[in-house]
Amino acid sequence: MLRGKILHLMHCSFFLSFIFAFLVFAGAINLNEDEKAYIDPIQTYGFFGAAILYIFRLLTLLTIPQVLCNFAGLTLFNAFPGKIKLKGSPLLAPFICIRVVTRGDYPKLVSNNVTRNMNTCLDVGLENFIIEVVTDKAINLASHRSVREVVVPADYKTKTGALFKSRALQYCLEDNVNILGDSDWIVHLDEETLLTENSVRGILNFVFDGQYPFGQGLITYANEEVVNWLTTLADSFRVADDMGKLRFQFYTFHKPLFSWKGSYVVTKVSAEKAVSFDNGLDGSVAEDCFFAIKAYKEGYSFNFVEGEMWEKSPFTLWDFMQQRKRWIQGILLVVHSKEIPFFYKVFLGISCYSWVTLPFSTSNMFLAALCPIQCPHILDLIIGFIGAVNIYMYIFGVMKSFPMYRFGPLKFVMCIAGALATIPFNIVIENLAVIWGVLGKKHKFYVVNKEVKTPVTV
Repeated sequence: MLRGKILHLMHCSFFLSFIFAFLVFAGAINLNEDEKAYIDPIQTYGFFGAAILYIFRLLTLLTIPQVLCNFAGLTLFNAFPGKIKLKGSPLLAPFICIRVVTRGDYPKLVSNNVTRNMNTCLDVGLENFIIEVVTDKAINLASHRSVREVVVPADYKTKTGALFKSRALQYCLEDNVNILGDSDWIVHLDEETLLTENSVRGILNFVFDGQYPFGQGLITYANEEVVNWLTTLADSFRVADDMGKLRFQFYTFHKPLFSWKGSYVVTKVSAEKAVSFDNGLDGSVAEDCFFAIKAYKEGYSFNFVEGEMWEKSPFTLWDFMQQRKRWIQGILLVVHSKEIPFFYKVFLGISCYSWVTLPFSTSNMFLAALCPIQCPHILDLIIGFIGAVNIYMYIFGVMKSFPMYRFGPLKFVMCIAGALATIPFNIVIENLAVIWGVLGKKHKFYVVNKEVKTPVTV
């Protein structure tokens, strides 16, 4: 615990120093007190050109809410909590269903992960649980008292016509399918998600507490074999986002102001049934986002679950971009849904449109050098702060994903350099995904490949 606090203080000191250095480098803080040459934007670029430059610059401010939440989450709460201590005996835990939803395209992957996750639960001492695999195609898992395979009938339809993962999740809640009691708990995983002993302890503490019907925890992507270093390093930002924005919104407000993700989700059965996944076509592309905002609207509370789970980043750049495209399309459908009042999705909407306008805001990196304009000093400081925090998110994500004690100093530094080097790539991919997502058909669900092919040796 003491080691974690020391590491957190070191991280905070480095974080603040990095922000200051970045502001100096970007010119937002002038240590030499040299006056900048004045440029009249209208005279230099014309009224229309100056207006465009200022609009593009101001669009950057749409990211302020999530940047502030990331900054607060990474500094106010211990970023290196260490091993989790159980608050009670696993033998006394309420019944837990670990639910995996899959199309059934990768039966070997699912079967292997079911075995691994079961062993992890048993190693922690958990006995009152079941692993439930919900699939469109039969996988024919080995028979076991703690494993249940649920095949969604091809002719099954929900009342609102929900599709994809929403349809499968809603099928599990039907009275003739569901075997869980209202006081039981569900842990939602993707087919490639692996439990860790720390995450099982975190889940147990969460359900022992029982105060919040919904929770979510941290997922990292650089464990065991790294299939694609480029996408894995790019996903280091998502690791920092979990430890920053996600933790802050749940620990402070206990509300999904910016939504949540679809895996490492812990729900109480009674609450999940009341909210339901039967949310029509608009709630089927980003079913996790729609569910969270709907639960927020209906007054449910949320909290952060300690401990991390493991997943893999997309194996190809095509899958990486397809994944981002689906997210932006699904969140846009949620933001524009008439079923959710504006009040409950205001922060999600700001976050979403900061993403939609990414091609305009990122163009400032070139326009600021090619077409400089006069801005109030406070605006330069805010934009510099936004840039510094977003860049540091990659550095912190590497700290959590590639700890120095496991990889050594040299590889650790190389991973940080690699993560920073992926930023231009990430910007390009995100911009392409945004353009494709906004212009393309919205009601599609692309599933990325997460099965590692084991080479055959003779």
